[in-house]
Amino acid sequence: MLVWLGICAVLAFLAALLALFNAVLPAPTFHIFFAAGALPLIFGAIIHFVPVLTRSGPPASVIRWLPLVVQLAGVATPFGLAGSLPQWSLHAAATTVSVAALVLLSWTTRRLRVTLGTPHPGARWYGAALLCLFLAVSVVPVWLVLPELRPALRLFHLHLNMLGFIGLAALGTLPVLLPTILGRPEPDAGNRLRRDLPIAVSGAVLVAAGAASSAWLAVVGALLLGWVTARTLFAWQRVSGVHSVSGVHSIVGAGHTASAASAASLAGATLGLLLLMALGIVHGFGWVEARPALAAYVALFLLPLVTGALSHLLPVWRHPGVVSSRRAAMTQGLARGGQWRALLFLVGGLLLVFDQAGGIYPVAAGLLLFAAALLRAFWLDRAGSSDDNSRPIP
Repeated sequence: MLVWLGICAVLAFLAALLALFNAVLPAPTFHIFFAAGALPLIFGAIIHFVPVLTRSGPPASVIRWLPLVVQLAGVATPFGLAGSLPQWSLHAAATTVSVAALVLLSWTTRRLRVTLGTPHPGARWYGAALLCLFLAVSVVPVWLVLPELRPALRLFHLHLNMLGFIGLAALGTLPVLLPTILGRPEPDAGNRLRRDLPIAVSGAVLVAAGAASSAWLAVVGALLLGWVTARTLFAWQRVSGVHSVSGVHSIVGAGHTASAASAASLAGATLGLLLLMALGIVHGFGWVEARPALAAYVALFLLPLVTGALSHLLPVWRHPGVVSSRRAAMTQGLARGGQWRALLFLVGGLLLVFDQAGGIYPVAAGLLLFAAALLRAFWLDRAGSSDDNSRPIP
Protein backbone atom coordinates (compact mmCIF):
# COMPACT_ATOMS: atom_id res chain seq x y z
CA MET A 1 0.00 0.00 0.00
CA LEU A 2 2.65 2.54 1.04
CA VAL A 3 4.86 1.76 -1.95
CA TRP A 4 1.83 2.19 -4.20
CA LEU A 5 1.06 5.58 -2.64
CA GLY A 6 4.64 6.75 -3.14
CA ILE A 7 4.72 5.74 -6.80
CA CYS A 8 1.27 7.28 -7.40
CA ALA A 9 2.42 10.56 -5.85
CA VAL A 10 5.32 10.79 -8.28
CA LEU A 11 3.03 9.92 -11.20
CA ALA A 12 0.56 12.60 -10.07
CA PHE A 13 3.34 15.18 -9.93
CA LEU A 14 4.46 14.24 -13.44
CA ALA A 15 0.86 14.49 -14.67
CA ALA A 16 0.51 17.92 -13.06
CA LEU A 17 3.70 19.15 -14.73
CA LEU A 18 2.37 17.89 -18.06
CA ALA A 19 -0.83 19.81 -17.41
CA LEU A 20 1.21 22.95 -16.71
CA PHE A 21 3.09 22.57 -19.98
CA ASN A 22 -0.25 22.17 -21.78
CA ALA A 23 -1.71 25.32 -20.16
CA VAL A 24 -4.47 23.50 -18.26
CA LEU A 25 -6.36 25.78 -15.88
CA PRO A 26 -4.50 26.38 -12.57
CA ALA A 27 -7.22 25.00 -10.25
CA PRO A 28 -7.35 21.45 -11.66
CA THR A 29 -3.59 21.41 -12.28
CA PHE A 30 -2.59 22.23 -8.72
CA HIS A 31 -5.23 19.89 -7.31
CA ILE A 32 -3.41 17.10 -9.14
CA PHE A 33 -0.33 18.03 -7.11
CA PHE A 34 -2.15 18.35 -3.81
CA ALA A 35 -5.31 16.23 -3.82
CA ALA A 36 -4.25 13.39 -6.11
CA GLY A 37 -0.54 13.30 -5.21
CA ALA A 38 0.33 14.65 -1.76
CA LEU A 39 -2.92 13.99 0.17
CA PRO A 40 -3.02 10.16 -0.07
CA LEU A 41 0.73 9.89 0.55
CA ILE A 42 0.52 12.02 3.72
CA PHE A 43 -2.38 9.87 4.95
CA GLY A 44 -0.24 6.79 4.40
CA ALA A 45 2.75 8.37 6.14
CA ILE A 46 0.64 9.34 9.16
CA ILE A 47 -0.72 5.80 9.41
CA HIS A 48 2.87 4.51 9.20
CA PHE A 49 4.40 6.88 11.76
CA VAL A 50 1.69 7.12 14.45
CA PRO A 51 2.11 3.52 15.70
CA VAL A 52 5.88 4.12 15.85
CA LEU A 53 5.57 7.40 17.73
CA THR A 54 2.96 6.03 20.15
CA ARG A 55 4.54 2.58 20.54
CA SER A 56 1.25 0.91 19.66
CA GLY A 57 0.16 -1.91 17.38
CA PRO A 58 -0.61 -1.87 13.65
CA PRO A 59 -3.77 -0.11 12.45
CA ALA A 60 -7.02 -1.90 11.68
CA SER A 61 -7.90 -2.59 8.06
CA VAL A 62 -10.41 0.28 7.91
CA ILE A 63 -7.59 2.71 8.73
CA ARG A 64 -5.15 1.11 6.30
CA TRP A 65 -7.61 1.63 3.44
CA LEU A 66 -8.19 5.33 4.14
CA PRO A 67 -5.39 6.52 1.80
CA LEU A 68 -7.04 4.76 -1.13
CA VAL A 69 -10.39 6.36 -0.28
CA VAL A 70 -8.92 9.87 -0.27
CA GLN A 71 -6.91 9.00 -3.38
CA LEU A 72 -10.14 8.32 -5.28
CA ALA A 73 -11.56 11.61 -4.03
CA GLY A 74 -8.33 13.38 -4.93
CA VAL A 75 -8.29 12.01 -8.46
CA ALA A 76 -11.94 13.00 -8.98
CA THR A 77 -11.36 16.58 -7.79
CA PRO A 78 -9.33 17.93 -10.76
CA PHE A 79 -11.80 16.38 -13.20
CA GLY A 80 -14.67 18.04 -11.34
CA LEU A 81 -12.86 21.39 -11.39
CA ALA A 82 -12.17 21.02 -15.12
CA GLY A 83 -15.85 20.34 -15.82
CA SER A 84 -15.31 16.74 -16.91
CA LEU A 85 -17.39 15.54 -13.95
CA PRO A 86 -20.62 17.11 -12.60
CA GLN A 87 -20.41 19.60 -9.74
CA TRP A 88 -21.86 17.12 -7.28
CA SER A 89 -18.60 15.18 -7.62
CA LEU A 90 -16.83 18.07 -5.87
CA HIS A 91 -19.34 17.88 -3.01
CA ALA A 92 -18.78 14.12 -2.80
CA ALA A 93 -15.00 14.45 -2.88
CA ALA A 94 -14.93 17.17 -0.21
CA THR A 95 -17.28 15.18 2.04
CA THR A 96 -15.20 12.03 1.60
CA VAL A 97 -11.95 13.77 2.52
CA SER A 98 -13.59 15.54 5.49
CA VAL A 99 -14.93 12.27 6.90
CA ALA A 100 -11.62 10.49 6.27
CA ALA A 101 -9.75 13.28 8.08
CA LEU A 102 -12.08 12.98 11.09
CA VAL A 103 -11.71 9.18 11.16
CA LEU A 104 -7.91 9.39 11.02
CA LEU A 105 -7.90 12.19 13.62
CA SER A 106 -10.04 10.08 15.95
CA TRP A 107 -7.73 7.09 15.47
CA THR A 108 -4.63 9.23 16.13
CA THR A 109 -6.22 10.68 19.27
CA ARG A 110 -7.03 7.20 20.59
CA ARG A 111 -3.46 6.06 19.93
CA LEU A 112 -2.16 9.06 21.88
CA ARG A 113 -4.32 8.05 24.85
CA VAL A 114 -3.38 4.36 24.96
CA THR A 115 0.35 4.69 24.30
CA LEU A 116 2.83 3.08 26.64
CA GLY A 117 4.39 5.97 28.51
CA THR A 118 4.51 9.44 26.99
CA PRO A 119 3.90 9.54 23.22
CA HIS A 120 6.39 11.28 20.99
CA PRO A 121 5.25 14.90 20.46
CA GLY A 122 5.46 14.48 16.68
CA ALA A 123 2.23 12.46 16.75
CA ARG A 124 0.33 15.51 18.01
CA TRP A 125 1.47 17.45 14.96
CA TYR A 126 -0.37 14.90 12.84
CA GLY A 127 -3.54 15.48 14.83
CA ALA A 128 -3.23 19.24 14.30
CA ALA A 129 -2.56 18.73 10.59
CA LEU A 130 -5.65 16.54 10.18
CA LEU A 131 -7.80 19.08 12.01
CA CYS A 132 -6.55 21.76 9.61
CA LEU A 133 -7.39 19.50 6.66
CA PHE A 134 -10.91 18.95 7.98
CA LEU A 135 -11.51 22.69 8.42
CA ALA A 136 -10.02 23.51 5.02
CA VAL A 137 -12.06 20.95 3.10
CA SER A 138 -15.29 21.55 5.03
CA VAL A 139 -15.66 25.02 3.53
CA VAL A 140 -15.72 23.69 -0.06
CA PRO A 141 -19.45 22.76 -0.10
CA VAL A 142 -20.22 26.17 1.45
CA TRP A 143 -18.73 28.16 -1.41
CA LEU A 144 -20.20 25.77 -3.98
CA VAL A 145 -23.66 26.62 -2.63
CA LEU A 146 -22.88 30.30 -1.88
CA PRO A 147 -20.58 31.45 -4.70
CA GLU A 148 -20.40 35.00 -3.28
CA LEU A 149 -18.25 33.58 -0.47
CA ARG A 150 -15.95 31.75 -2.89
CA PRO A 151 -13.03 34.26 -3.03
CA ALA A 152 -12.50 34.44 0.72
CA LEU A 153 -13.21 30.77 1.46
CA ARG A 154 -11.02 29.63 -1.42
CA LEU A 155 -8.04 31.52 0.02
CA PHE A 156 -8.75 30.09 3.49
CA HIS A 157 -9.01 26.57 2.01
CA LEU A 158 -5.83 26.94 -0.01
CA HIS A 159 -3.59 28.32 2.74
CA LEU A 160 -4.87 26.04 5.49
CA ASN A 161 -4.24 23.02 3.27
CA MET A 162 -0.75 24.09 2.19
CA LEU A 163 0.52 25.34 5.54
CA GLY A 164 -1.85 23.74 8.03
CA PHE A 165 -2.16 20.21 6.64
CA ILE A 166 0.97 19.67 4.53
CA GLY A 167 3.12 22.16 6.46
CA LEU A 168 2.35 20.87 9.96
CA ALA A 169 2.60 17.23 8.89
CA ALA A 170 6.01 17.93 7.38
CA LEU A 171 7.34 19.99 10.30
CA GLY A 172 6.20 17.27 12.70
CA THR A 173 7.91 14.53 10.69
CA LEU A 174 11.20 16.13 9.68
CA PRO A 175 12.71 16.41 13.20
CA VAL A 176 12.23 12.64 13.47
CA LEU A 177 13.03 11.62 9.91
CA LEU A 178 16.12 13.68 9.16
CA PRO A 179 18.13 12.67 12.26
CA THR A 180 17.21 9.06 11.46
CA ILE A 181 18.54 9.45 7.93
CA LEU A 182 21.76 11.08 9.13
CA GLY A 183 22.19 8.66 12.02
CA ARG A 184 22.67 11.58 14.41
CA PRO A 185 19.85 11.87 16.96
CA GLU A 186 18.73 15.32 18.02
CA PRO A 187 18.34 15.13 21.82
CA ASP A 188 16.10 18.19 22.12
CA ALA A 189 13.78 17.36 19.19
CA GLY A 190 10.92 16.19 21.42
CA ASN A 191 10.96 19.27 23.64
CA ARG A 192 11.24 21.55 20.61
CA LEU A 193 8.27 19.87 18.91
CA ARG A 194 6.23 20.19 22.10
CA ARG A 195 7.01 23.88 22.48
CA ASP A 196 6.63 24.79 18.82
CA LEU A 197 3.31 23.10 18.08
CA PRO A 198 1.04 25.89 19.44
CA ILE A 199 3.15 28.49 17.62
CA ALA A 200 3.04 26.61 14.31
CA VAL A 201 -0.70 25.95 14.52
CA SER A 202 -1.37 29.59 15.35
CA GLY A 203 0.81 30.66 12.43
CA ALA A 204 -0.95 28.40 9.93
CA VAL A 205 -4.43 29.46 11.08
CA LEU A 206 -3.53 33.16 11.09
CA VAL A 207 -2.09 32.95 7.57
CA ALA A 208 -5.25 31.21 6.32
CA ALA A 209 -7.59 33.62 8.11
CA GLY A 210 -5.51 36.61 7.06
CA ALA A 211 -5.43 35.55 3.42
CA ALA A 212 -9.22 35.58 3.49
CA SER A 213 -9.64 38.83 5.43
CA SER A 214 -6.65 40.84 6.68
CA ALA A 215 -3.11 40.97 5.32
CA TRP A 216 -1.78 41.89 8.76
CA LEU A 217 -3.06 38.64 10.24
CA ALA A 218 -1.31 36.76 7.44
CA VAL A 219 1.95 38.61 8.13
CA VAL A 220 1.82 37.72 11.84
CA GLY A 221 1.06 34.10 10.97
CA ALA A 222 3.93 33.94 8.48
CA LEU A 223 6.30 35.32 11.10
CA LEU A 224 5.22 32.65 13.60
CA LEU A 225 5.49 29.80 11.12
CA GLY A 226 8.77 31.16 9.79
CA TRP A 227 10.14 31.26 13.34
CA VAL A 228 9.33 27.56 13.85
CA THR A 229 10.85 26.64 10.48
CA ALA A 230 14.02 28.60 11.21
CA ARG A 231 14.37 26.94 14.61
CA THR A 232 14.17 23.55 12.90
CA LEU A 233 16.96 24.45 10.48
CA PHE A 234 19.20 25.87 13.22
CA ALA A 235 18.66 22.78 15.37
CA TRP A 236 19.84 20.53 12.54
CA GLN A 237 22.83 22.75 11.95
CA ARG A 238 23.83 22.57 15.61
CA VAL A 239 23.56 18.78 15.79
CA SER A 240 24.85 17.71 12.37
CA GLY A 241 26.61 20.72 10.88
CA VAL A 242 25.68 22.55 7.71
CA HIS A 243 27.70 20.21 5.47
CA SER A 244 25.94 17.06 6.68
CA VAL A 245 22.50 18.59 6.39
CA SER A 246 22.99 20.27 3.02
CA GLY A 247 25.04 17.56 1.37
CA VAL A 248 27.51 20.18 0.11
CA HIS A 249 30.46 17.88 0.78
CA SER A 250 29.01 15.35 -1.67
CA ILE A 251 28.41 17.95 -4.37
CA VAL A 252 31.99 19.19 -4.26
CA GLY A 253 33.34 15.68 -4.51
CA ALA A 254 34.27 14.76 -0.94
CA GLY A 255 32.20 11.62 -1.14
CA HIS A 256 28.62 10.55 -1.76
CA THR A 257 26.28 8.97 0.74
CA ALA A 258 22.60 8.23 0.52
CA SER A 259 22.04 9.94 3.86
CA ALA A 260 23.63 13.18 2.66
CA ALA A 261 21.60 13.15 -0.55
CA SER A 262 18.27 12.55 1.19
CA ALA A 263 19.13 15.11 3.86
CA ALA A 264 19.88 17.70 1.18
CA SER A 265 16.39 17.33 -0.27
CA LEU A 266 14.68 17.56 3.12
CA ALA A 267 16.80 20.50 4.24
CA GLY A 268 16.09 22.14 0.88
CA ALA A 269 12.35 21.71 1.47
CA THR A 270 12.63 23.30 4.92
CA LEU A 271 14.66 26.18 3.54
CA GLY A 272 12.07 26.53 0.78
CA LEU A 273 9.27 26.80 3.34
CA LEU A 274 11.22 29.52 5.15
CA LEU A 275 11.64 31.42 1.86
CA LEU A 276 7.93 31.07 1.19
CA MET A 277 7.13 32.58 4.60
CA ALA A 278 9.38 35.52 3.76
CA LEU A 279 7.60 35.84 0.40
CA GLY A 280 4.25 35.84 2.19
CA ILE A 281 5.37 38.67 4.46
CA VAL A 282 6.57 40.70 1.48
CA HIS A 283 3.27 40.05 -0.29
CA GLY A 284 1.39 41.10 2.84
CA PHE A 285 2.97 44.54 2.54
CA GLY A 286 1.90 44.68 -1.11
CA TRP A 287 5.41 44.58 -2.56
CA VAL A 288 4.98 41.47 -4.72
CA GLU A 289 2.09 39.73 -6.44
CA ALA A 290 0.65 36.49 -5.04
CA ARG A 291 0.11 34.80 -8.40
CA PRO A 292 3.48 32.99 -8.63
CA ALA A 293 3.36 31.79 -5.00
CA LEU A 294 1.46 28.54 -5.67
CA ALA A 295 3.91 27.28 -8.27
CA ALA A 296 6.80 28.39 -6.05
CA TYR A 297 5.31 26.41 -3.15
CA VAL A 298 5.33 23.25 -5.26
CA ALA A 299 8.91 23.79 -6.41
CA LEU A 300 10.48 25.07 -3.19
CA PHE A 301 8.69 22.87 -0.66
CA LEU A 302 6.42 20.09 -1.90
CA LEU A 303 8.68 18.41 -4.47
CA PRO A 304 11.92 18.38 -2.44
CA LEU A 305 9.93 17.27 0.61
CA VAL A 306 8.30 14.30 -1.12
CA THR A 307 11.31 13.19 -3.16
CA GLY A 308 13.64 13.46 -0.15
CA ALA A 309 11.27 11.54 2.11
CA LEU A 310 10.59 8.84 -0.48
CA SER A 311 14.32 8.35 -1.03
CA HIS A 312 14.48 7.02 2.52
CA LEU A 313 10.98 5.65 3.11
CA LEU A 314 10.28 3.72 -0.09
CA PRO A 315 13.10 1.21 0.55
CA VAL A 316 11.87 0.81 4.15
CA TRP A 317 8.32 0.19 2.95
CA ARG A 318 9.51 -2.10 0.16
CA HIS A 319 11.79 -4.16 2.45
CA PRO A 320 10.44 -3.85 6.02
CA GLY A 321 12.19 -5.37 8.99
CA VAL A 322 15.94 -5.64 9.45
CA VAL A 323 18.21 -3.67 7.15
CA SER A 324 19.10 -5.82 4.14
CA SER A 325 21.53 -5.34 1.30
CA ARG A 326 18.59 -4.92 -1.10
CA ARG A 327 17.14 -2.14 1.01
CA ALA A 328 20.53 -0.44 1.25
CA ALA A 329 21.04 -0.69 -2.52
CA MET A 330 17.58 0.73 -3.19
CA THR A 331 18.17 3.59 -0.78
CA GLN A 332 21.45 4.40 -2.47
CA GLY A 333 19.83 4.35 -5.91
CA LEU A 334 16.92 6.59 -4.94
CA ALA A 335 19.07 9.07 -3.03
CA ARG A 336 21.75 9.38 -5.70
CA GLY A 337 21.67 12.91 -7.10
CA GLY A 338 19.47 14.23 -4.30
CA GLN A 339 21.68 17.30 -3.87
CA TRP A 340 21.36 18.21 -7.54
CA ARG A 341 17.59 17.67 -7.50
CA ALA A 342 17.33 19.94 -4.46
CA LEU A 343 19.38 22.56 -6.28
CA LEU A 344 17.18 22.33 -9.39
CA PHE A 345 14.02 22.71 -7.31
CA LEU A 346 15.53 25.71 -5.51
CA VAL A 347 16.60 27.45 -8.72
CA GLY A 348 13.29 26.74 -10.43
CA GLY A 349 11.31 27.87 -7.39
CA LEU A 350 13.21 31.15 -7.13
CA LEU A 351 12.58 31.84 -10.81
CA LEU A 352 8.88 31.12 -10.32
CA VAL A 353 8.81 33.47 -7.31
CA PHE A 354 9.76 36.26 -9.72
CA ASP A 355 7.11 35.07 -12.19
CA GLN A 356 9.66 33.72 -14.65
CA ALA A 357 7.93 30.97 -16.64
CA GLY A 358 11.29 29.39 -17.40
CA GLY A 359 11.48 28.24 -13.80
CA ILE A 360 9.30 25.28 -14.72
CA TYR A 361 12.18 23.70 -16.67
CA PRO A 362 14.62 23.09 -13.78
CA VAL A 363 11.67 21.94 -11.67
CA ALA A 364 10.66 19.45 -14.35
CA ALA A 365 14.27 18.32 -14.71
CA GLY A 366 14.54 17.65 -10.97
CA LEU A 367 11.33 15.63 -10.91
CA LEU A 368 12.27 13.66 -14.02
CA LEU A 369 15.65 12.82 -12.46
CA PHE A 370 13.86 11.40 -9.43
CA ALA A 371 11.40 9.49 -11.62
CA ALA A 372 14.34 7.98 -13.54
CA ALA A 373 16.05 7.01 -10.26
CA LEU A 374 12.77 5.46 -9.10
CA LEU A 375 12.44 3.36 -12.26
CA ARG A 376 16.06 2.23 -12.08
CA ALA A 377 15.88 1.37 -8.36
CA PHE A 378 12.77 -0.76 -8.76
CA TRP A 379 14.10 -2.41 -11.91
CA LEU A 380 17.35 -3.39 -10.17
CA ASP A 381 15.44 -4.44 -7.06
CA ARG A 382 13.20 -6.72 -9.09
CA ALA A 383 16.14 -8.09 -11.06
CA GLY A 384 17.92 -8.95 -7.82
CA SER A 385 14.90 -10.60 -6.17
CA SER A 386 16.07 -14.12 -7.04
CA ASP A 387 19.69 -13.81 -5.86
CA ASP A 388 21.03 -14.17 -2.35
CA ASN A 389 21.75 -10.49 -1.75
CA SER A 390 18.68 -10.00 0.37
CA ARG A 391 20.32 -11.35 3.49
CA PRO A 392 20.41 -8.90 6.40
CA ILE A 393 23.45 -6.68 6.71
CA PRO A 394 25.39 -7.78 9.85
